[in-house]
Amino acid sequence: MERGKMAELESLETAAEHERILREIESTDTACIGPTLRSVYDGEEHGRFMEKLEARIRNHDREIEKMCNFHYQGFVDSITELLKVRGEAQKLKNQVTDTNRKLQNEGKELIIAMEELKQCRLQQRNISATVDKLTLCLPVLEMYSKLREQMKSKRHYPALKTLEHLEHTYLPQVSHYRFCKIMVDNIPKLREEIKEVSMSDLKDFLESIRKHSDKIGETAMKQAQQQRNLDNIVSQHPRISGGKKFKKEACASSDLEVKNTSPMSEQDSGILDVEDEDEDEEVPGAQDLVDFSPVYRCLHIYSVLGARETFEYYYRKQRRKQARLVLQPPSNMHETLDGYRKYFNQIVGFFVVEDHILHTTQGLVNRAYIDELWEMALSKTIAALRTHSSYCSDPSLVLDLKNLIVLFADTLQGYGFPVNQLFDMLLEIQDQYSETLLKKWSGVFRNILDSDNYSPIPVTNEEVYKKIVGQFPFQDAELEKQPFPKKFPFSEFVPKVYNQIKEFIYACLKFSEDLHLSSTEVDDMIRKSTNLLLTRTLSNCLQNVIKRKNVGLTELVQIIINTTHLEKSCKFLEEFITNITNVLPETVHTTKLYGTTTFKDARHAAEEEIYTNLNQKIDQFLQLADYDWMAMEPSSKASDYLVDLIGFLRSTFAVFTHLPVSPCLCCYCNQK
Repeated sequence: MERGKMAELESLETAAEHERILREIESTDTACIGPTLRSVYDGEEHGRFMEKLEARIRNHDREIEKMCNFHYQGFVDSITELLKVRGEAQKLKNQVTDTNRKLQNEGKELIIAMEELKQCRLQQRNISATVDKLTLCLPVLEMYSKLREQMKSKRHYPALKTLEHLEHTYLPQVSHYRFCKIMVDNIPKLREEIKEVSMSDLKDFLESIRKHSDKIGETAMKQAQQQRNLDNIVSQHPRISGGKKFKKEACASSDLEVKNTSPMSEQDSGILDVEDEDEDEEVPGAQDLVDFSPVYRCLHIYSVLGARETFEYYYRKQRRKQARLVLQPPSNMHETLDGYRKYFNQIVGFFVVEDHILHTTQGLVNRAYIDELWEMALSKTIAALRTHSSYCSDPSLVLDLKNLIVLFADTLQGYGFPVNQLFDMLLEIQDQYSETLLKKWSGVFRNILDSDNYSPIPVTNEEVYKKIVGQFPFQDAELEKQPFPKKFPFSEFVPKVYNQIKEFIYACLKFSEDLHLSSTEVDDMIRKSTNLLLTRTLSNCLQNVIKRKNVGLTELVQIIINTTHLEKSCKFLEEFITNITNVLPETVHTTKLYGTTTFKDARHAAEEEIYTNLNQKIDQFLQLADYDWMAMEPSSKASDYLVDLIGFLRSTFAVFTHLPVSPCLCCYCNQK
């Protein structure tokens, strides 16, 4: 019973579920009917559902049939209208077909144009993309082209800066392109190429500097000469402030440093061509002759690349080698002044360049390096000058060499180099100069003594008298009172020798100029040299003349007279030296002239020679005489030999009357 009730309940529930599903099917969109039907097949009563569905379909068919029957007349009318519409629709279709055909025919060109437009738009899009990519790539290519152009024009430092910008700024933006990878791989090679090229330029610069050091030094020494001449003019005319201003280059000038240290300099390396100028024109600065930009560029490049120490070591090493070559004097340097001048020009040129590098490169060379080079140069230069100057026998060449050494020292001193050792060496050369002067004046004195006639100088008029008195300090009141013609007691070699002694003093004074010596030192040097001239050179010349075999008594007497007057003139020589040195003879340690001793010795030698010659002459007369020593009675007249002897002695003693009082001759007369 209960089982029947339960079955009945289940049947009712199933029927209700089937009813619900049917309603959903009727009200639901056919697209979403799948889930509803799935719920039917999930159960076990789909057969019964199919029965209900069939029943429902029959119900709907009956309702449709009723509806159609009710609306049949309207349906017929509608069909009639539809048939009419079909004819019109066919006409419309034909018109549409015809219009479509015409539209298709007319649209072919448009389709072609649209296809072309499509292609153009595609190309435009591609071009736009290409332009965008090229916009990124072009700066890279332009920078690379600029880099190549800079390297081609040897603008190495700008090329290095361009390479740095290219590597860090431009290439990272387009690093995915293949050509950029090639550029990145070439960057180390380009850096190395820049280093090699800049080093090549530096080598060319060093070679050019080595060849043109003499030109640089010549210009620097010419500058120093102009400055010294200007200083002399100012010291002599302190009120003169006008005239051409001498331009002295300042080694540490900031303007010059800014101008020459710029790594962007575009000039070629080497020496700039400068035409020779007249001496009265302004001489260009020594640094103006040199383009230092290769050094600056190479220094900057190596500094940027982190190899500054390598560059400094290379530069100093090469310059040391060049210094040794410059300091090696030519073997024939002593033959001409030009040899010395070229030697000095090269040394000055070398150190002018190094001094400029010191002040403009901030550490490429330092003061210790310069001082080391200068010490080496100073020792080698002094040694070379000592060796080669010892071969000089011409005092004019020695004097010119001294002036050249002074100019050399003043030039380098103007650049801050110590030159005291050079001036000390000049004092050594002064002794050699004195020796060459003594040799020269020895020949001068010999020529004067050999060409003299050993006769008193005749004077025919006042003009000649004043001329001789102007040449030799002679005063004699009695001679002045005598009428013309008259004679000086001495021969021509007296004023000539006196003037030559003064010329010798002038020559000694020339050497002392510009040596920065005190007046006392100059005076002492002149007096010592003059003493050597008197006691050695002139004394030897006089002794040689006195000892000659062919010298006669008349010549010996005249020599005695001449040396007497020269002895008296020594005080005037003392005054002459005092006037040119402004050092009084009474000054402590002042050297005295020994001329008095020289002339006394010469006079004594002449007197001895006279004494010897007289004895020899008398002996000759007696030896030649033919006397009859066995005569029984005296002859009525004197012997002819004795008469000749007495005549000779009378004429000889007549010559002696012109002699000053002499102990030797008085003794001789007493002996006779």
